[in-house]
Amino acid sequence: ESGLLLLDAVGESGLLLLDAVALLTEAGMPYAVIGAMAAAVHGVIRASVDADVILSADAAELRRLEKRFAAVAFQTQLREGDPEDPIPAVLVLGDAHGNRVDLLAGLRGLEPAAFSRAITVPFQGQPLRVIGREDFIAMKIFAGGPADMMDARAAIRVTGDSLDLTLLRRLAERYGRSTRDALEAMLRD
Repeated sequence: ESGLLLLDAVGESGLLLLDAVALLTEAGMPYAVIGAMAAAVHGVIRASVDADVILSADAAELRRLEKRFAAVAFQTQLREGDPEDPIPAVLVLGDAHGNRVDLLAGLRGLEPAAFSRAITVPFQGQPLRVIGREDFIAMKIFAGGPADMMDARAAIRVTGDSLDLTLLRRLAERYGRSTRDALEAMLRD
């Protein structure tokens, strides 16, 4: 018995995430939840059923994981980017009800220590590793879309004085000048 949950409805991507995390943990794969679920942990609520995870993996490891997930009845679709893409590959996991979890094989600029800074939070009685606050903010600014920038601003506002600005600035610098400059503009506002 794999212990996987049997999903029988749409809108249960969070539960599909728990199944995915169980297999990632079993495989010894470092991961951190990002996206809307991480935003909620960091005080930014928005309507989304997305479940996104970043892995400490490359495209080859993601191909191996795809086989493992397919073997236990996940629907899988592997998308590999070109060398210029900030995300080398994404493994999309799904079920018959349209629930979806995206597993991202790393992110250009992501500090490897982000996985050790991830925080553990309970979700449906299970522990989930969620990207840390400063890593979350830096990633959102690097992504740069309107919703991403709103998430970063909101997380900075909610965090207040407990934000580690030295760490945040170092992380933003890793993503490049435009991320660093956007962070500094946000901090001035």
